[in-house]
Amino acid sequence: MTNSNQAALKKVLKPVHLWALAVGLVISGEYFGWNYGWNVAGTIGFLIATLIVTILYICFVFSFTELTTGIPHAGGPFAFAYKAFGPWGGLIAGYATLIEFVFAPPAIAFALGSYIHFLYPGIPVMYTAFSCYIIFTGINMLGIKESAVFNLIVTILAVMELLVFLGIVSPHFKSENFLSHNEGFGISGIFAALPYAVWFYLGIEGVAMVAEEVTEPHRNIPKGYLLGIATLVLLALGVMIFSAGVGDWTKLSTIDYPLPESISIVVGKGSRWTKIFASIGLFGLIASFHGLIIGYSRQIYALSRSGFLPAFLSSVNTKFKTPHWALIFGAIIGLIALFTGNTSEVIIISAMGAVMMYCISMISLLKLRTKGKPSGGFKTPFYPWFPIIALLLSAICLVSIIWYNVILSFVFFVGLALIAFIFVLSGRHKMPLKDELIIEVSEAIL
Repeated sequence: MTNSNQAALKKVLKPVHLWALAVGLVISGEYFGWNYGWNVAGTIGFLIATLIVTILYICFVFSFTELTTGIPHAGGPFAFAYKAFGPWGGLIAGYATLIEFVFAPPAIAFALGSYIHFLYPGIPVMYTAFSCYIIFTGINMLGIKESAVFNLIVTILAVMELLVFLGIVSPHFKSENFLSHNEGFGISGIFAALPYAVWFYLGIEGVAMVAEEVTEPHRNIPKGYLLGIATLVLLALGVMIFSAGVGDWTKLSTIDYPLPESISIVVGKGSRWTKIFASIGLFGLIASFHGLIIGYSRQIYALSRSGFLPAFLSSVNTKFKTPHWALIFGAIIGLIALFTGNTSEVIIISAMGAVMMYCISMISLLKLRTKGKPSGGFKTPFYPWFPIIALLLSAICLVSIIWYNVILSFVFFVGLALIAFIFVLSGRHKMPLKDELIIEVSEAIL
């Protein structure tokens, strides 16, 4: 094992791997978590929230693709914000991204445990969740290509299962089921539901974290991103609408396995198809869990390499070319979160980090464009409207999350304040950037 300045990440990823990563990072959001939005907004309010967030992500992905191709750096949003606003921009973006990617996996691990418990009641939820961290951290240490191939397989299986799910439940959709029980939910419910709508797409930006490992990033990153968002929009809207129309959706609004429960409404709980579906459904959760581990490990690696985190976290294994200490550190933080929170709270914390990072990234794009477009070969369509729309909708989501989750927001911002205090105390806000790759890219585009 050696330091990152002696061993570098390998460039092996192609569009199919990026599509699988973009979809795989997110696809667990189609399996669980979003249904909590029904609990605060009803089906109609949550549909409106989801459409708002879908517009946000379409505008965001097109804008973010320009940043990723122009600045193909493992730090992703951290590198973009540093380029635009210096150390403080990098710190805020890095913190927000870490919160998003480190806190999303515990929710998915808990859902994996819930699915296994649904199939085999004798297996405790936490036992499975803990085991998932050990197993998939180990898989990620074997190499990015091996991890990407594994992710591709489970993502394809997860997408196929969701298509089968839609094929089974869609003939049983009834509009009266979808429209029922919506009394008492007002406009406030729409805003309260926004973080759960974000969960449908949260994580797609993780493709930016493997940009250094992509062959021909100016060609392949746009292909992977745009195919990924198109796939996710279709799956998210289909799953949400048809699940609500097969029966009493209120019974699905507070559980971690809404899709198997929806199937059971159609074919019966005793049917072997219900358990088969739940078993295959694990692939969707695994794809996201595995992809998010890739994402947070590269973010930790990049922050360390640039001097924002301890240097040992940017060590790269000489044999497998993976950031092993970053993988282990992220897993430890995730396990702590797993044993201290519940699914709904972890989703909200993760979504808060995500939308803050979206705001910073869009502001960074607007700022960088005033100095010269990132030279990646991809240009945001309808500029500046797409990044402006993404920025405004992200800001609305952030304010809504804070308004309806005061205590969790307090914890989030106290964490940021603590990190900022350490940042100033250590003098790192005045230190020159250590990451030569960011410096080289900066000189090339500005």
